[in-house]
Amino acid sequence: MKPVWTLVFALIFPLTLSATETAQDAEPLEEIAEAEALPNPDEELLFLDAREINVRDFIWERRLIVVMAETPDDPQFTRQLDALREREIEFMARDAVVIFDAHPADASPLRQVLRPRGFMTAIIDKDGEVKARRPALRSGRELINVIDRFPTRRQEVLERMPSGR
Repeated sequence: MKPVWTLVFALIFPLTLSATETAQDAEPLEEIAEAEALPNPDEELLFLDAREINVRDFIWERRLIVVMAETPDDPQFTRQLDALREREIEFMARDAVVIFDAHPADASPLRQVLRPRGFMTAIIDKDGEVKARRPALRSGRELINVIDRFPTRRQEVLERMPSGR
C-alpha cells in the first residue's frame, strides 16, 4: 500500500526543480499583488477552487478539506459546503482550508490524483497524506472529530497546552 501512496504524492508534490524554475525566483509584480489580495486564513475559513491553487503551497501549513462533485448543483456538494461554513471558527482553529471542485471537465491536478466517482469529501493532513475520504456527506462535527484524531493535531494540542500531558 505504501508504494501506491508514494506514487500518488509523487504526482501531487514533485520535489525536483528544473533550472529554469530556480532562475526565475523573482515573482512578477502581478503575482505578488494577487497573493496579497487573498483573504487571511487566520481571519476566515478559506474556500478555494481546486483549479486555481497549487496544493504544495499548503504542505505543513494547513489541512485541506477537499469537496468534489460532478456538478455545482449537486445537493450533497452544497450541503457539505454549508456544513463547513456552519463550523467555520472550529475549522480555522484546526488550520483547515476548504478546496472544492465541481468541474470534472477541467481535470484539476487534485482531481486527477483523488479520482472521485461522483461526490467525495477527503481530508489531507499537513504532511500531505490523504487521511480520510468518503463518497458521502459528512457533518461538520464528524469532520472535526476525524481531524482531532490525527497524530499531528494531537501534537499541536499538546504544544499549545503542555499542562495536558
